[in-house]
Amino acid sequence: MAAEGTEEFSDNGHFTLNPPEFMAPEVSELPQTELGVSEDKVGSGTEMANPSTIYSGPPLDGDEEEEEGDLPVDFDRLWKIVSENPQDFNGWTDLLQYCEQEGHMTASRRALNAFLARYPLCYGYWKKFADMERRAAHNSKAEEVCVRGLKAIPLSVDLWIHYINLLLGTLNMNLSESIERIRSAFEEAVTAAGWDWHSDRLWDLYAEWEKEQGNLMAMTAVYDRVMRVPTQLYSTHYEKLKSHFTSHALQDVLSPEEYIKLRAEYKQIQIQAKKEGSNPTADEEEERPPGEDEPADSGKDSEEAMQKMQELLLASREQMYLQNEGEVRKRWNYEEGIKRPYFHVKPLDRAQLKAWHSYLEWEIAEAQAVQEVIEGASVEAPECSKVSESVAGHKRVLILFERCLIACALYEEFWDKYVRYLEPRSLEETRSVYRRACEVHLPYKHGFHLQWSTFEERHGDILEAQRILESLEQSMPGLAMVRLRRAGLERRLGRLDKAESLLREAVEQNKDKLHLHAFFSIKLARFLLKLGKNPSKARAVLQEAIELSPDNSKLYLNLLELEVSGDLRVNGGGVQQCVSKALAAPLSPKTKILFSQRGLQFAEDFGTTVQSVLSIYEEHQKLLDELSGKKRGAENGDNDDPEKMSKMDDGSAVTAPVQGVPPTMPPVPMTTPPPPMMGGDMSGYGSYSNWYQQQQYGGYGSYHNPWNQYNQYYPSS
Repeated sequence: MAAEGTEEFSDNGHFTLNPPEFMAPEVSELPQTELGVSEDKVGSGTEMANPSTIYSGPPLDGDEEEEEGDLPVDFDRLWKIVSENPQDFNGWTDLLQYCEQEGHMTASRRALNAFLARYPLCYGYWKKFADMERRAAHNSKAEEVCVRGLKAIPLSVDLWIHYINLLLGTLNMNLSESIERIRSAFEEAVTAAGWDWHSDRLWDLYAEWEKEQGNLMAMTAVYDRVMRVPTQLYSTHYEKLKSHFTSHALQDVLSPEEYIKLRAEYKQIQIQAKKEGSNPTADEEEERPPGEDEPADSGKDSEEAMQKMQELLLASREQMYLQNEGEVRKRWNYEEGIKRPYFHVKPLDRAQLKAWHSYLEWEIAEAQAVQEVIEGASVEAPECSKVSESVAGHKRVLILFERCLIACALYEEFWDKYVRYLEPRSLEETRSVYRRACEVHLPYKHGFHLQWSTFEERHGDILEAQRILESLEQSMPGLAMVRLRRAGLERRLGRLDKAESLLREAVEQNKDKLHLHAFFSIKLARFLLKLGKNPSKARAVLQEAIELSPDNSKLYLNLLELEVSGDLRVNGGGVQQCVSKALAAPLSPKTKILFSQRGLQFAEDFGTTVQSVLSIYEEHQKLLDELSGKKRGAENGDNDDPEKMSKMDDGSAVTAPVQGVPPTMPPVPMTTPPPPMMGGDMSGYGSYSNWYQQQQYGGYGSYHNPWNQYNQYYPSS
């Protein structure tokens, strides 16, 4: 949580908060309850919300806006900036600052609604929005804004306090319904945000409000609950609870059940002390005249008895305090390592990211250890206690994840860590986290969207998986991987016609982008060959792509693969036609040598006559001689430099040969094929290189046959 600021408690129950910055938001997820419902939800236990539930509140732009004439002069200009680039955070702040300066209600509502839909973790702007509505006497709209903000960031203690103060200032507190409404809001607040490390102010406000209502028992219940929560100011709650017990009669601060139990415990101790002989007057008190009954219990205890019972009460609370202190000590160093617990678009340094990772891993390990102890324990503890401890460990992990995803909302790695933790435990919670991440915080992280689609397909929700991919393709057009995932999904469902249609559509849409056109043409051709069993259609696709991209070697490689894998009895000349076309294309010399090698290898393996093999060999040798000649010419071309020639003429540049070093031999025409050129990544498509060429082509790299065995067919000169 961000800097707390200063606060003071006024006479009318308002908690005044003066935060130094408005960029101090917190986030989690709201519990399953509806805000503002007048239900008494006071409980004796310390409950935690389910923070992974997705925000599904009403749309932010659904308010009826009061028309105030034309918009301010510069509004359209600033609005256009953020509309064209929604990730421009500075553009948003300029727009919001301008609307605030102009004081235009319609413009401010439009800007705040759009901004908070994109950046819902900014607590300060939710507060500004609510204050703006309240200043305009729109109390219901101010309350609605607070509710929306709390559904987006339920861990925001500041926003909960602001919402409760709004209710305190607008409700008629003389009505019992208003009292129950405030109490219900407090219960929702501590359920959603009460387990946050910085939730102390919220608990204190709740306890003080109950004291103002004269409900000291409820105040005790609040302190008992926070005594089980590891918070930063845990010791202050214990001190306040002790002061609360010593300042009031026990009958007023304890529930009737607990007070009766406490008295019974005290009396049992007194009886035990009498039996042990610690009280010398015990025999005299026990001996009574025959027929005389024991005096009736008046219900009033002596001052000494009250003091003893108070000591027993404080001893029981001290046990709770010490247990909670142990939990706090475990987490203290991790909490000290968190320097920026609020949301900001500026990146976190590596130390902060490491601190969150370490804290999460420790909390997960702690919860797992508790679970293992509970599962391996005998029936020593009540079953309900075991379940409660297990649930508490899991909830602590959820709360920490939600706190982490306030500061690290723009980091995909933490969302991925969260869903991996949740998936074995709850598919619905996992689904809601995926939705929140992809639709709000990571709209342009396509990798996480693809992971979400895979999750839905794996768990049988095919329609949702299709919707995710279609939506991603609409928001980020041109991503090849998304179209391939769509086609792959249809193929796995057995809808081959739909998969083919998607690939053909991609080929047609990218004719002006030759790189993508070649990519999808290769994918479509392989689909038609392998699944459609239609080599003629596959060949037509590749040939059409070669006409548009004659310099793309990958198209020729895949066409060669198609011809080699076909039936040679039907189309025996297809391989040599492909090789001839590649040699005539504007490809690099090294690539041409590669194709010539493969044509020669194919002729040796499957040639029908020796004349055809020799003919191809001669063409291969001509290509090698031609390329070698060009290379020598390029290497010797600098001898024509006049300056160098003049230096050689006057002998100034001549160096005597070193003794013992043989003279350099003149270049010899290359008669053996060079090593293959396909060992590296020549695809140009990043990680898709393995889709363009088959591994068996690497086998041609070891082909070093000099072909001199065919010299016997040539007459000696």
